[in-house]
Amino acid sequence: MKGRNLEELSKRYNSSSSLKKGPGGPGGPRGPRHHGAKGKPKDTMKTILRVFSYISQHKILLIVTLLCMLFSTGCSLATSYILRPIINSIADASTPGNERMMYLIQSAVLLLSLYVVSAGLTYLQTRLMVYISQSAIEKIRNDLFKKVQALPIRFFDSENTGEIMSRFINDVDNIGMMLDNSIVSLFSGLITLVGTLSMMVYTNIWLTLITLCFAPIFAFGGMKIASVSRKYYSQQQAALGALNGYIEETVSGQKVIKIFNHEDVCQDEFSLLNADLRKKLIGAQFFGSIMGPVMGNISQISYALTAGIGGILCVLNGFDVGGLTIFVNYSRQFSQPINTISQQMTTIFSALAGAERVFNIMDREPEALDLENAISPNIEGHVILDNVSFGYTPDKLVLKNISLYAKPGQKIAFVGSTGAGKTTITNLLNRFYDIAEGTITIDGINLKEFKRDTLRENIAMVLQDTHLFTGSVKENIRYGRLDATDEEIIEAAKVAGAHSFIMRLENGYDTLLTGDGANLSQGQRQLLNIARAAISRAPILVLDEATSSVDTRTERHIEHGMERLMKNRTTFVIAHRLSTVRNANAIMVLENGEIIERGDHDALLDTKGRYYELYTGKKELD
Repeated sequence: MKGRNLEELSKRYNSSSSLKKGPGGPGGPRGPRHHGAKGKPKDTMKTILRVFSYISQHKILLIVTLLCMLFSTGCSLATSYILRPIINSIADASTPGNERMMYLIQSAVLLLSLYVVSAGLTYLQTRLMVYISQSAIEKIRNDLFKKVQALPIRFFDSENTGEIMSRFINDVDNIGMMLDNSIVSLFSGLITLVGTLSMMVYTNIWLTLITLCFAPIFAFGGMKIASVSRKYYSQQQAALGALNGYIEETVSGQKVIKIFNHEDVCQDEFSLLNADLRKKLIGAQFFGSIMGPVMGNISQISYALTAGIGGILCVLNGFDVGGLTIFVNYSRQFSQPINTISQQMTTIFSALAGAERVFNIMDREPEALDLENAISPNIEGHVILDNVSFGYTPDKLVLKNISLYAKPGQKIAFVGSTGAGKTTITNLLNRFYDIAEGTITIDGINLKEFKRDTLRENIAMVLQDTHLFTGSVKENIRYGRLDATDEEIIEAAKVAGAHSFIMRLENGYDTLLTGDGANLSQGQRQLLNIARAAISRAPILVLDEATSSVDTRTERHIEHGMERLMKNRTTFVIAHRLSTVRNANAIMVLENGEIIERGDHDALLDTKGRYYELYTGKKELD
């Protein structure tokens, strides 16, 4: 078997670009996957300012941190300069030995004091910066998670789950590394650079000019290496996102992979993505690691040249030995911050690439806000769809001129081929998507006039795809109504036909579920989902293939409970098993987004149309 190539895999599992083309939705075609963020940020300065806005909330601590950097650098420069009179005093044979010894002891005490103060200030600035950066990262994660909660279903229908997780973990961690280390190193390096240059000019202007001749070489070399490294770091993040997306999909789909013997294909495709990540990592790490050695060698040349010319000045121009010693020391210090800044640029560019990917999600259009005069009335459940048309993409309508009416106590069933638009109708009721044409009203009120929270808390859904959260059985059922009592939870489980199997679990209703209910069968998970809907007091109930995961015996067992669940509720049922919709008040047969037949079971059989063909098996349901 042949797997997909690297380009195709990267496109599919790295989805960080915009959603302008729009997705498909449940029951509809899915939108294309997109490339991840590559190259340099589109607006580097904007990204930098946005990242810094998260740490600017601690202005006082930032000022204290900056003062610590200034005084720590000042102490470091002072310790170097104090060596000048010490060396000159030792070299001056005319000064009595006891005076030189006393001066040496005093200078040593002063040096030790400055080193202690410098160490204390460095410790304080590090602690403060860690606190500031981690507070910023906490807020970034909170903002990102809050935005994800506010995004429409369209976003999740189009984005790769592993890629979204990569934003929360890898990209945010890279921002944290930049704020923890790189920012401190950058500002500390700049302060040291300016302070050292000032001291060099004060010590000897001519030697300073010689040293400055190497500054353009440092700058050009650093920028050149950083620009190449930046490209590889951006590609590395994109490749990592693609790999995460592939891992997430294959781990969750292991049963399907094993059923169709695709283990070898998956291994080959994973190897392609993994090899691509290795290639990008090698490029990023190589250019990131050669920065130090290259800058160090240039520094050694500058150091040797400065020392040689300084020695000549000592001989010919009377330049003191102490001055030469500290200048050479300053010359070495002058190159260190340049090296440090150059090395940190790779980390900074990697973090900025990650920040842009994070902000890309934060800048997505959230779900449309409620109208200013949105209302929260008590809903009875009179639902009307009037000439509703809708498409996941503007150029392809999934629903065409759909009209129907449902009132409390009625059961409306949708049947038809896959992709006919059955699930789409129920998603429009929740305003997961907004319709293009027509109107949908509940109790005579347009959906757009409801507050979304009010609308959705009045519609209970049991989906074909079950999802349980980490927690007890009791907590998962209570998810349908958080103020439900234990007695109401048990009653809801009985209605759904789940009580008997729950009582057979090790800890009954307190049994802990993990891994999306991995310790339960598919049917048992679905029964808990039905119980979750049962505990809700929502007047409108949507059953989207709700019993597709239970066997016919279990289905018959809960049939009576389902009838109790649907009593006095407006119920919409989507089912492939036509036997489950025989008692529906009205059955809508959809094809190509249109209702081609409607009526009750007997009436539709009498017409001997599409429903008759499906029910009698003369034509299989797609």
